[in-house]
Amino acid sequence: MRVLSAPNRAGTSHATVAEPAPEQELPRVTEPARMAPRDAKSLSKVFFDRLQSLEEGTPEYQYARNTLIEMNLSLVRFAANRFRNRGSGEMEDIVQVGTIGLIKAIDRFDLSREVEFTSFAVPYIVGEIKRFFRDTSWAVHVPRRLQELRTELAKARDELESVLDREPTVKELAGLLDISEAEVTEGLVASNGYTAGSIDTPSGDSDDSPAGASSGRAYADLIGDVDPGMELTENLHVLAPLLERLDDRERRILQMRFGQEMTQAAIGAELGVSQMHVSRLLSRTIGRLREGMLTEH
Repeated sequence: MRVLSAPNRAGTSHATVAEPAPEQELPRVTEPARMAPRDAKSLSKVFFDRLQSLEEGTPEYQYARNTLIEMNLSLVRFAANRFRNRGSGEMEDIVQVGTIGLIKAIDRFDLSREVEFTSFAVPYIVGEIKRFFRDTSWAVHVPRRLQELRTELAKARDELESVLDREPTVKELAGLLDISEAEVTEGLVASNGYTAGSIDTPSGDSDDSPAGASSGRAYADLIGDVDPGMELTENLHVLAPLLERLDDRERRILQMRFGQEMTQAAIGAELGVSQMHVSRLLSRTIGRLREGMLTEH
């Protein structure tokens, strides 16, 4: 039996692990996430060797797999530090995404390849983190092909600017990347979707503002909206010829009801008919007008 010791983050205590012979059951590791990277690397080989002979889904298999994940979280933190200042992703989110890559690496690792697990796992972790930034950093959804083209265009632009000492043209970018000018244009347009500005951002300097002072008007103040009066005007324009098609009594009833705001009883008394009859006449007339307006629109 061999004893491995691992300092915790504070460096004041150690986790003791008993490593049995290969034919015995796996050792029980206390706080595997705090194990020193060197000890984790050594013990991971034992766990991987045993994992390959265990049946998936059994408690022993789950213990081995989960312990491997926790022992190698230092690889995730190492890879995540490379992306600390990139984009708006919180470090905790980056570590969680990187852990997904670590799990994929553990599930696909094979000791027979004679490759160190660290060398095998880091590309999985980094790839998962890069995919996270690629899929979440854009302000609007852009096809992955155009996202990748944006990166290639940025590199090509920097390369040509250093040589030409000026901003390259679309034709020059297309020639360097061996793609069509239309593809370059499409990529440049798609790049506008990487970031989005707030409509509450000041629109710029105003004539009466001091130089360098931002205007109090935001872009939102300059965005037009539908004028409710326009819809009313359109409705009246459509309604006018329909009213002309009504007979005199129908127009008179509408005038008394909606122009003079008379009650149906008062209209009936004025015309010498019952309130019920006025109600039927109004319903029939309004129905004809509504049907005509829908047809005209």
